[in-house]
Amino acid sequence: MAEFSYRGRQISREDILYIRALIERHPNESRRTLSTKLCEAWQWCQSNGALRDMVCRGMLLMLERAGQITLPPVSYVRHNPLAKRARPAPVFIDTTPVEGSLHQIQPLELAQVRRSGDEPLFNSLMEEHHYLGYEQPVGEHLKYLVWAQGRPIACLAWSSAPRHIGSRDRYIGWNQEARRRNIRFIAYNTRFLILPWVRVMHLASHILGRMAARISADWQRMYRHPLYFLETFVDPEQFRGTCYRAANWVLLGKTTGRGKQSNSYVPNRSIKEVLGYPLTKRFRERLGE
Repeated sequence: MAEFSYRGRQISREDILYIRALIERHPNESRRTLSTKLCEAWQWCQSNGALRDMVCRGMLLMLERAGQITLPPVSYVRHNPLAKRARPAPVFIDTTPVEGSLHQIQPLELAQVRRSGDEPLFNSLMEEHHYLGYEQPVGEHLKYLVWAQGRPIACLAWSSAPRHIGSRDRYIGWNQEARRRNIRFIAYNTRFLILPWVRVMHLASHILGRMAARISADWQRMYRHPLYFLETFVDPEQFRGTCYRAANWVLLGKTTGRGKQSNSYVPNRSIKEVLGYPLTKRFRERLGE
């Protein structure tokens, strides 16, 4: 019997035999119930103590496709409201040019708008003015609007970091087990938008500096854990990443150009620069624990 691996967990011959016996003991239970029972038996939990039942169901499906187990038929197909999610509607705001020095538009207000009345405004501005459009984040994430003189001038989105980025992982120096435990302490800057009618020198790097000073505390309030490191990708075919460099972000390396669904060593997307920003001098120690 072959051994398998799923999401960092090794699945032995004994594990597969245990799963078969569990299914035989509960022939009328759903896949969801079986995954819950298996997580309880294995004490397979997230860092916050919640069962990893969704990951477990993915593992069971993989084993069934490999011919190792036979699962009961699907008993319930969950409605997915995201499958036909409507795109954010356009908003009508003042587009009078904002120009001048950074000093002239101060003070700036950075507002975390996820789960607030301004979240639809954030979504609409991203959809209408960012070259990649709006994308609903998955997992832990925060959204920010930057205001000047009562007008929105910029948007930033942050989300959970990708599990494996070679250049980042080498820079941090953690092993696979430490990465699995501590990837939640890294946030990924998925979107950064200065609205097109705003032309203020040094604004972008100033915003990044302000973000670095507060995002860990905001993450702590929302998700009950801090952040130790920030990262982002820059496509050098379109951007130079000047604002990140001016804000003291570090070039960590480049991506391989292969997405997580790639089944070969041939790049299937543009190769991007990986930039990072430590939020504490002890980030390697914290992330390697």
